[in-house]
Amino acid sequence: MTIALPDGRRSEIAIGGRIRDIGKYAGEKRVFILTNPEVFELYGDAFPAGAAVVLLPPGEKNKTLDTVSAAVSRLIEEGADRESLIAGVGGGIVCDMTGFIASIYMRGVRFGFVPTTLMAQVDASVGGKNGVNHEGYKNMIGVFNQPDFVLCDTETLRTLPERELKSGLAEVVKSALIADAALFEYLENRLGDILERSKEVLDFIVERSLRIKAKIVEADEREAGERRKLNLGHTLGHAIEKLSDNAFLHGEAVGAGLALAARLSNRLGLLADGELSRILRLLTAAGLPVAVPIEIALLLEAAEKDKKKQGDSLHFVLNKGIGDSIVKKMSCGELRALFGDAG
Repeated sequence: MTIALPDGRRSEIAIGGRIRDIGKYAGEKRVFILTNPEVFELYGDAFPAGAAVVLLPPGEKNKTLDTVSAAVSRLIEEGADRESLIAGVGGGIVCDMTGFIASIYMRGVRFGFVPTTLMAQVDASVGGKNGVNHEGYKNMIGVFNQPDFVLCDTETLRTLPERELKSGLAEVVKSALIADAALFEYLENRLGDILERSKEVLDFIVERSLRIKAKIVEADEREAGERRKLNLGHTLGHAIEKLSDNAFLHGEAVGAGLALAARLSNRLGLLADGELSRILRLLTAAGLPVAVPIEIALLLEAAEKDKKKQGDSLHFVLNKGIGDSIVKKMSCGELRALFGDAG
């Protein structure tokens, strides 16, 4: 699968790719791998021979410019130059930071990802968004820059903690709600197989989710229109992460955001009662929260500081049935009034 952009840039996505395949993209150049200690312990033996390893501290709280600065210092110490290849091996945080670091190091070097979590395979590693947080606000500092390659190996999901697997499912559900009613039904019917980590089923949901995202990114790389749909559940999800001090994993916060968006869509007459029930039922069965102990007024206050805010308005993504979505520009006051009844 390839993301092909109008200016000729291409990003290759290989479902079934392996960590050891990184070397194929480096040619004669040296490889620098950014990862975290846990992933290194699990998969370090598979890293290409001669690759330099830079360890990033785990956790959302460390997705900061301070960590970027420390990683850049290590790259300089190890001799990384403009011809080097930087590869991020790990989850969404590793991928986000690797893409950002590679984009600014010496004004930009080649990079790629081997995502090792479901969240990273279906979302964070694909699409060209790279960035870090600032004072708790998600990805407030970042760039658009496409990786050369993404190697998605669902075998790595066998070592993933169950909570992380369920967190990643939120992004798969999001993809289905945006543009694929058949995928939503598949998730309803095969959820048990997903949680049991059937490779066949995991390969299917990863590929299906990536095809949805690739099509949207090709049409709108920089989020001027259609790509805004990928933010379904995220406007309030990011607020939940911030106000809970990251007590919720990203996917858990997105799951709650999807539930809030579905309830609002139902109130606005876009989503039938039966469809709302199906969404809430699937999220619950997947182990994702459909409510959080944070007042909606506080969530909206945090959302008003989101990087996607334009003036006094937010582009809020709503469900127009299962498998269809729309982006509605609403003032913050309008959202507060609507959620006062629907939240």
